[in-house]
Amino acid sequence: MYNVDTSYDGIGGLDNALTDMYDCIILDIMLPGMSGLEVLRNMRREHINTPVLLLTARSEVEDKINGLDCGADDYLTKPFVTGELLARVRALTRRKGEIVDEHRLDYNGLELNKDTCSIIWQGNDVKLSLKEYQIMELLISNPHQILPKERIIEKIWGYESDVEYNNIEVYISFLRKKLSAISAPVQIKTARGIGYSLE
Repeated sequence: MYNVDTSYDGIGGLDNALTDMYDCIILDIMLPGMSGLEVLRNMRREHINTPVLLLTARSEVEDKINGLDCGADDYLTKPFVTGELLARVRALTRRKGEIVDEHRLDYNGLELNKDTCSIIWQGNDVKLSLKEYQIMELLISNPHQILPKERIIEKIWGYESDVEYNNIEVYISFLRKKLSAISAPVQIKTARGIGYSLE
């Protein structure tokens, strides 16, 4: 299952892309306002490295080369089979972060297991709530990076959520206690006034 945001023109799509909160972007080349290739060029210019799958009705080799040269990671021509699209999305999202497989994330020996919704360190494990799991997944997928509170809210609760920062603080406190309970040598550090990072 994927959480999906949709934009119907290039300008709105670029605005969403620049939040850098997505695991993968499916980008149509033929968009009103700003073409998909322009969106892609602007993204890469701003150092947004989110994997991008280009969709287009154009099947000429030159068009594919142009799209890939602009910074696309993959290219799919219309019409396409939904199964192939989903397979390509899975392949692109596997490349991002320290992902071992689709059900397990690993950070320096600390395992986050999707099947059991738990964190594991040297055989010791503790269950996580859904929100705890989602926040931990975000932290492990972006190690040593300070994740702004705004990005955590957008990623976990949604782009238009009115969730307040103290909600995040409560879940971070829970996660710290659970990391301590299994003696994991991993810390969730606070960048005061900004956000959190996994160290």
